[in-house]
Amino acid sequence: MAAAQGRLSDGAGGMDDANEGDPDGTRSAPPPFRAAVDQLRAARLRPQIEVEPTPAPKRLAPFAYALEATVVDGDQDLADGRLVLLHDPAGHDAWRGTFRLVTLVRAELEPEMAADPLLPEVCWSWLTGALQARGLTYGEPSGTVTRASSHYFGGLAERPATSQIEIRASWTPREGLGGIPEAGAHLASWCDLLAQVAGLPPAGPGDASVVTLPQRRGPQSR
Repeated sequence: MAAAQGRLSDGAGGMDDANEGDPDGTRSAPPPFRAAVDQLRAARLRPQIEVEPTPAPKRLAPFAYALEATVVDGDQDLADGRLVLLHDPAGHDAWRGTFRLVTLVRAELEPEMAADPLLPEVCWSWLTGALQARGLTYGEPSGTVTRASSHYFGGLAERPATSQIEIRASWTPREGLGGIPEAGAHLASWCDLLAQVAGLPPAGPGDASVVTLPQRRGPQSR
């Protein structure tokens, strides 16, 4: 299984600016943030989940670490997502803590499945269920579940209609000893969500109760 990687940022700047002067972002970061990032970097993930470095947003918090992941099956992409760990040593009223996790997860669906009126509630339950399944404590969850459909006309009329589900969410991980959250476990839960949205089978014992999508659109070529 591949170890998670990512990129740190600190200070002010644009959402997609690369960190300059301190490539790792660790020299100026407080110890709890460095420890949380170490957990993320040491995480061992399912072999179907590929993680790549991505610039971290700089305007959301003084310190941030970001990674993006793709769920693959051979040369096929099944789902993708982005996870960002934010840290404000002074605390944040809306977070009710000093850390915050922000995520985006996307996957294509069969149009019939996307039309299911219960799909948004089910997808949100996948996120909360993934956290609860690993015994994680968190607070202030918020987010949206969006389903979008594309229909093609004219010169593109031969293309079949496509539907996509998108989950955007954030939550505050509980801080443990030394003010350090269980960042590695939260990453593992996020990967469980990615795998579930992609329609992969459960990773191991104890996950058999997970409900996956009954219909999937064919995997996308990479």
